Amino acid sequence: MHRRRLLAASLAATAVTANPGLAIAAQTPLRLGVDRALAESGLAHALQHAFGADTGLAVKLAPGPALAILDAVKEGEVDAALTNVPAVETDLDAQGLVYDRQTIATGEFILVGPLPRTRGRPPPPGQSGVDALARIQEMATAEPGTMLFLSAGDGSGTHVVEQALWRAAHIDPAAPWYVAADAKLPFIAQVRTRNAFALVEAGAWAVGGGPPEAVLVEADPMLGETVSAMRSFRAAHPAGKIFVAWISGGRGRAVVSRHRGYRPAAKKSR
Repeated sequence: MHRRRLLAASLAATAVTANPGLAIAAQTPLRLGVDRALAESGLAHALQHAFGADTGLAVKLAPGPALAILDAVKEGEVDAALTNVPAVETDLDAQGLVYDRQTIATGEFILVGPLPRTRGRPPPPGQSGVDALARIQEMATAEPGTMLFLSAGDGSGTHVVEQALWRAAHIDPAAPWYVAADAKLPFIAQVRTRNAFALVEAGAWAVGGGPPEAVLVEADPMLGETVSAMRSFRAAHPAGKIFVAWISGGRGRAVVSRHRGYRPAAKKSR
C-alpha cells in the first residue's frame, strides 16, 4: 500500500511538471462543494486529505446544502461537487451544466427519535419510513405538545429525501410539532439536544448521533443514498479531471470503504 501511494504521488508530480496548468493548480486549491452531511460525517475530509497526499494538489471544501451546492457548480462558483441528490444531478447533467459525473459511494438515510418513554408509543424499530411517519403524526395529534419532528429544512440531500418521504406517506406536516432546524448549527446536535424525531444521514449519524435518540427506521429501500462527484461546466480548474478520476478510482474507493456509513459504488461495466 505504501509503495502504491509513492507511485501515485510520483505520477502526479510528473503530470504537474509536464503540464503548466497543473503547476498553477498546485498553488490554487480546487473548490469542492459538498453536501453538509458529507462534511459532518467526515467522508469529504477523508477524501480531501487522501487526494492531497497522493497528488500534492489541494482541495478546499465548501460545505452547504446539496441544492445550493449544485446551483454553485452550475454557475461555476465551485469547480466540482460532491452531492447526494441524484434526480437534480441527472437534470443538470442532461443540460450539460455538469460533466464527468461519477457515482462514488452509496449509503442511506435513517429515521431517529426519542428512546421509548412511559407515555406514548414511538414508532417501533423495523418498520418502513412511511409507516413511521404515519405513527408520528398520530402521536402529534393525540398528544399535542409532547413531541417534535425536526426537519433539516435547508435543501440538503437529507431534506430532499425527507420531503419525498412525507409525500409518499400523503402527510403534510405542520407546526407546532414540525419545525425547521437552525441552518447555522450542526443538524444532528440539534436533533439530540431537542430530543426530536428526524430523518438524518447515516454517515453523519455514525459520527454525531446517539442517546437520547434511537434509530427507528433503517435499511428502507426508499431511503437509499447515492453520492456522486462531478465537475462544473463553467469552471475549468486544471485539477478537476484528475480529482474526479481519482475519487472514482481505486484510491477513492479505498477511502470510502474505510469510512463508516458508506460503501464504494459498484464499478460500471464497460
